[in-house]
Amino acid sequence: MLMNERTIKALVEAGAVKKVRIIANGAAIHIDIVTKNGAVTATTLKGAVKVWAAIDTAAKWIKNLGIGRIELIVEKWLPDQKGLKI
Repeated sequence: MLMNERTIKALVEAGAVKKVRIIANGAAIHIDIVTKNGAVTATTLKGAVKVWAAIDTAAKWIKNLGIGRIELIVEKWLPDQKGLKI
């Protein structure tokens, strides 16, 4: 399941967010929001998976949503890898 920023904000305000994960995989970084119904991936308004190039920018995005605690998963992260612009 995918979820845009507006929906995530509503879940945060309702207290429905159980955990937030920043997941770094290769050069791409994305965010999963965990609720009682399972994990959902943050998306753009057009429905594409929202991707960051740096962990700190992803963390700032989460902080701006009002979330102060995250889980960081970097086991498949390749920080020196360059991402492809497609």
